[in-house]
Amino acid sequence: MAGHSKWANIKHKKGRADAKRGKVFSRVTKEIIQAVKAGGSDPKSNAKLKLAIQKAKAVNLPADNIERNIKKAVKDDSIDYLEITYELYGHGGVGIIVDAMTDNKNRLASDMRIATNKKGGTVATPGAVTFNFDRKGVLQVNADQGDEDTLSMQFIEAGAEDFDKEDDLFIVITDAQDLYKVKENLESGGLTVQEASLEMIPKTWVECDKESFEKNEALIAFLEESDDVDIIFHNMKEIE
Repeated sequence: MAGHSKWANIKHKKGRADAKRGKVFSRVTKEIIQAVKAGGSDPKSNAKLKLAIQKAKAVNLPADNIERNIKKAVKDDSIDYLEITYELYGHGGVGIIVDAMTDNKNRLASDMRIATNKKGGTVATPGAVTFNFDRKGVLQVNADQGDEDTLSMQFIEAGAEDFDKEDDLFIVITDAQDLYKVKENLESGGLTVQEASLEMIPKTWVECDKESFEKNEALIAFLEESDDVDIIFHNMKEIE
């Protein structure tokens, strides 16, 4: 199968910032609240809420937190959140996608302007960057749960599109719509899934020299400081 090692290496490298527990919990909490406000508090009749709960469980948000936020969202005075994606060009033509969820789009827009003014880059028109990415489901599975041939067969039978081994993990790629179905299939087969998420995987990569690479990392780090920003994707690859 085609490898995703370049993506996985970059994902793991920046994962220390992206996967801060507080950020992850904040995102899924917002999604739960907004799903309830849009379609009610019963996941059996609210597909968006069911998905939000699945995502919350995938990142190990405690069940008490899930229930508390569902009840919170039922209140008329609970906050409305907007899902917003910003597309940016970084240094050296690198594409950057910023996924955010905010209750104040003007504050978020200001954060984007401040980031590019201070760290470079420009805000692109919608679609200018995302056309070069595919949204996929991504599952992380510890590689010590069986031999590689057996695990590979389990991934295929569970409905995975692709997979790649990265150190002690398997990165399992699914169609975005099939993420949680594949996760459930793997778990019913006895495997433990460490993380399940929707990611933007680059179709092509932009090679950067050391200077451009470091400037882009500084820009991404600055963007991540915004409370509204949840996760950032890019197609940057440092020239070795």
